[in-house]
Amino acid sequence: MTLNNWYEKGMSSDEYIESMEKHKENLLHIYDNFSAPNDELFFQKVKSKRLRVLVLTEDWCGDAMLNIPILLRIAEHSNIGVSLLPRDANLELMDKYLTNGKSRSIPIFVFIDEAGNEVAKWGPRAEKIQQFLDDARANLPSKDTDDYQEKLGEMLLFMTKTFRDNTDFWDEVYKSIKKSLQ
Repeated sequence: MTLNNWYEKGMSSDEYIESMEKHKENLLHIYDNFSAPNDELFFQKVKSKRLRVLVLTEDWCGDAMLNIPILLRIAEHSNIGVSLLPRDANLELMDKYLTNGKSRSIPIFVFIDEAGNEVAKWGPRAEKIQQFLDDARANLPSKDTDDYQEKLGEMLLFMTKTFRDNTDFWDEVYKSIKKSLQ
């Protein structure tokens, strides 16, 4: 299938959000509270490229919860069409965009032009968010300890709250996506 075919197969952002069973409220909180910077020159340049974006995602993913609302705000300002595909139901496409050649990390944003050619790829997270995640994981006990699952759950809960409430993270995501589009 071509990237244009994949784009046609996906859901609109409204359909995706309505279908969400996890992180819906957090995603909408970020969407409602994030305002894209006054970046008209950037938005005009992107608008002139007439891009669309394929989003590989799952609603349980905390990174998607953080990144998708920022992407949607960029898309609104730049007239980028957005099509969302659940990762697990679209592994053929996902496996073309593995992180480090091996991980099905999400979200992945594939920006395409009108002809369906890939113009840019972004994901699964901004560099500073990756560092935050790496630091949090470094503090976890070994996987074979009795309290590993408990500590992992605590870490994920903390990360979700941080992603939801830390507006500096929102700005980092914006800058990172912007950089990939320039």
